[in-house]
Order: sequence, then C-alpha cells, then structure tokens
Amino acid sequence: MPENKYDFGLVGLGVMGRNFILNVADNGFKAYGYDLDQEKVAALQKEGGDLDKVNATNDLETFINSLQLPRKIMLLVPAGKIVDSVIENLLPLLTKDDLIIDGGNSLFTDTDRRESYLKTKGIHFFGAGVSGGAKGARKGPSIMPGGSREAYKEVKPIFEAVSAKYKGEPCVAYLGPKSAGNYVKMIHNGIEYGLMQLTSEIYDLLKKAGNLSNEELHEAFSSWNDGRLQSFLVEITSEILSKDDDQGSGQLVDKILDKAKQKGTGKWTSQNAMDLGIPIPSIDIAVSMRELSALKADRLKGEKLYGKSQPAAMNKDKLVKMAEEALYFSFIITYAQGL
Repeated sequence: MPENKYDFGLVGLGVMGRNFILNVADNGFKAYGYDLDQEKVAALQKEGGDLDKVNATNDLETFINSLQLPRKIMLLVPAGKIVDSVIENLLPLLTKDDLIIDGGNSLFTDTDRRESYLKTKGIHFFGAGVSGGAKGARKGPSIMPGGSREAYKEVKPIFEAVSAKYKGEPCVAYLGPKSAGNYVKMIHNGIEYGLMQLTSEIYDLLKKAGNLSNEELHEAFSSWNDGRLQSFLVEITSEILSKDDDQGSGQLVDKILDKAKQKGTGKWTSQNAMDLGIPIPSIDIAVSMRELSALKADRLKGEKLYGKSQPAAMNKDKLVKMAEEALYFSFIITYAQGL
C-alpha cells in the first residue's frame, strides 16, 4: 500500500473510466482505479506509467485503503443494478463523510433513492453526468454534478481541472441537490437525440431529394460547421461523409446499417416530459424514429409498397441554403423544448 495515499478513486476501468482517471492524473492529482478485470488493471498501469501518480487494483480492500480521507470515489459503470451492486460492495469498507459519485447515465429517480439511502449510512452521494464520450473523458468532458453542496467542495478542484474549458472557464458547475446532475444529463441527452434526428433527416433529404453526392454533402456540412451551425454533431457528420471504407471499396457512410440503438436517456426525457405535461415533440419523434429504425425487416417490407423517391427539380445550391436554414431553426426549437 502506498505511504502517500491517492486523492481520487475510480471504479470501472473500461474506456471511459481509464480515460477519465488518466485525465485526473495528468492534471496533478494522484488517482487510483479499481476493476475486477485484471487485464483492465494492467492496461491502466501500463498506460499510466508512473504508479505513484496513477495505479489500479482488482482488490477492493486495497483500493479503499489507498485513498485519502474523506474518500472521493467515482463510479463509471453501466447504469442500473450494477451501480447498486457496487455501492453495496463499497459500503462495509467506507467511513463517515466518504463520497460516492455516480458518473454514469443513471435515471434521476434512482439517484434520489441512492442518495437518501446512503445519507442514513453517513455517506455522501451525488450523480455527475459526464458528456463528451471517451475522447472527452481523456481530454476534457463537460461534467454535471448534483448532490450535497458540502460534499461537492471536496471534489470541485478535481472536476474543474479535468473538465473541458470554454473561454478559459471550466465546463462544470454545481447544479443543485440530490439528482440535479443526472436530471440535467438526461435532458442533455434528450436534446442530443433530437439534434441527431434532425441532422439525419437533412442528410436524407439532400441525398435523396437533392441527389447530392457524398462529396457535395461533405462540402455542405463542412461549410455549415464554419458558420452558425458550428457544433460537434455537424463536424463529425462532415467527417463521416468524406471517410473511405478502409476495409473495402467505396465510402464508409454507404456501408452504415440504418439501424440505431439507444441507452434509454432519450426515452426517459420523453416520459418525464409527459408526466409533467410539457410538450417536446422534436425529442419525442426522435425517440420514436430510433425505435422505428430497429424494425429493419418491417421497414423493408414497407418500402415495397411505395416507389423510390425522386430527386427534386430544384437548384442544388438553393436547396442546400434552405436546408441550412431549416436545420438551424429546428436546432433552436429542439434546444427550447429541452430547456
């Protein structure tokens, strides 16, 4: 066991967890990871290099005893029963005022339940939505913490250091008590569902009705990303449209299966809005379209009932301009619905 204990602990050394803990170490904090999978432990130790800065184990007691008091332990594990299981395994080894942070996409009502339960045990708990994917976890995510304000003070310096920066300001802020962080992340994901659906519909319109080639589509999205539609989603759409298939011939976008999966946060957003009586049609239809996309066999049968779409008799430049205006307006509407 190290003589000088570690500042921050993280449970779950998958891609997100490994990248996040390396980010913590890069920003001057000593970080210790835990995972049952010894291969993931070894991978972190190898990539981290200096074990005095970042280390890991598959022994839970060693992990707990390696952390400074009060312990700050973040969970980056799949939402649901696994979170409850990890908490129950941690509890006997923790001491009063230790802090558990759920960094996954947990349903906000689950976070409220866990926070109330752990409060009776003298343990602080809060949910912290983490946005930016694996790349963001490594280079700087947006973090949405909610829970005990006093407990947040313990981890605030770490979160502000590792988060993305916008105009020099950290992309992290205390959002409120209990499940405020997970709730905001849920809405964030719901908005993202809407934006992705709108982007795919504009792509489909320009591809089929406008008869634009992949190169022309790439140029359109690339130019939009240089203007008022500048965003991560528009940027990666532009990049995908220019990417060749490195395992075959042609371009990658033409090989992508039109069948989307979902983790549930978009659906939770729609369900909660309905419970509150708040209309969010752009997000609702985005969730429905994901569900529809999963019905690939049924859609193929339905296609046989109708003829193929015909290109529009319209100037391409004019159509691209109108599409940009429509997408911009639709993005604003979707943000307004979520907010």
